Amino acid sequence: MQKDQYGNPLTTSSAKARDAYVLGLERNLGGAPSAEEAFQQAVSEDENFAIAHLAIARNRQVEGRGVSGREPLAKAKACAEGVSLREQGHLAIISSLLVGDSGGAYEKAQDHLREFPRDVMIAQACLGVFSLIGFGGQPGREAENLALSSMLAPHYGDDWWFLSTHAFAQMEAGQLGPAARSIERSLAGNPRNANAAHHRAHLHYEMGETAAGLAYLKDWISEYDRQGVMHCHLSWHIALWALAEGDVDTMWRVADAAIDPGTSSGPALNIVTDMPALLFRAELAGVDVEPDRWKSISEYATARFAKPRLAFADFHAALAHAMAGNTEGVANIVQNANGPAEDLVRALAEAFGALAKEDWASATISLTGVMSDHARLGGSRAQRDLIELTLASALVRQGKADEAARLLQGRRPLALGASLQTLSN
Repeated sequence: MQKDQYGNPLTTSSAKARDAYVLGLERNLGGAPSAEEAFQQAVSEDENFAIAHLAIARNRQVEGRGVSGREPLAKAKACAEGVSLREQGHLAIISSLLVGDSGGAYEKAQDHLREFPRDVMIAQACLGVFSLIGFGGQPGREAENLALSSMLAPHYGDDWWFLSTHAFAQMEAGQLGPAARSIERSLAGNPRNANAAHHRAHLHYEMGETAAGLAYLKDWISEYDRQGVMHCHLSWHIALWALAEGDVDTMWRVADAAIDPGTSSGPALNIVTDMPALLFRAELAGVDVEPDRWKSISEYATARFAKPRLAFADFHAALAHAMAGNTEGVANIVQNANGPAEDLVRALAEAFGALAKEDWASATISLTGVMSDHARLGGSRAQRDLIELTLASALVRQGKADEAARLLQGRRPLALGASLQTLSN
């Protein structure tokens, strides 16, 4: 029996199939393009390689092409007889994610990882902000993410994928020093690891290191294929830093080339969250945003996320609809918000609707109720700073600049400490 690079047995007798699967897994974990091509090569070498068929479906889901994963999922199930106990559990957990049945999946994944801690695709499905924990909508999810990552750490050693993932868990829990060390170890193991580059960008952001972060990421992305799954979101970081540096021309150039719905190669989830966030933060900074830009992203959100089902996407969609004057879109989210964080989604949709009407007091009331644990929405602290900035802006509009200053300095002193002057202009 063959084994993957993490020592997990694979039910295939083909060394070539194994090698192709290992390559696909490495590309998937590093956010590199062409992971699917490697997985396809694996199944062409062994058409009964169940885990490789499943990897094709999962890779498509991660890239925002989940519907096209139905055929490889069916093939994985059809040839699953006789696979190992580890592969049986792997198939069951990933299959449930692929069909949108995540109820109880995290608990099953925890049990699986206790027995098979180096089953890396199950660990990947659990950890991070776009994951079973990240989208679970439960209180204290940043602590939960770090707890699971810390439990797995002894099993991964200097593995570059794990170090990057662990670094993000440390960072989101406020452990910036340990996160920095983990990120550097990850990049030493694989300098072209897009996830580690992304997490290093977050570290610069958390430290308020705008110029350093912008210089690092502009250099790193210059050799990254725009078809890579992280290209859109890395571009968002660059555009935000360009905005912070006052380079509005670069911000628009990057947005138009890599984040806009008409040009981006990124997953729909990244586009529907990153574009509204960038446009709104630009407006908060005093940049004129053409109405057609809001209309475009509102229409995209309606087409791709018409039915509220994922809190992180839905509250950004509500922002896009509100700023585009799409009152029906906002009302749909208010009325039909769904899932474990639906209370927060509803409150934010109401807040954005109030902001569009310049009803600062009502927006403040709705936003204040979200502050206690908006990590439940999913996404990173950097992404959810949109909420902090929106509340601060609403306070400033009511003549409460001192209160806005206390909010930003008390909650996000490094990342947002310099933002109040911009909001006050």
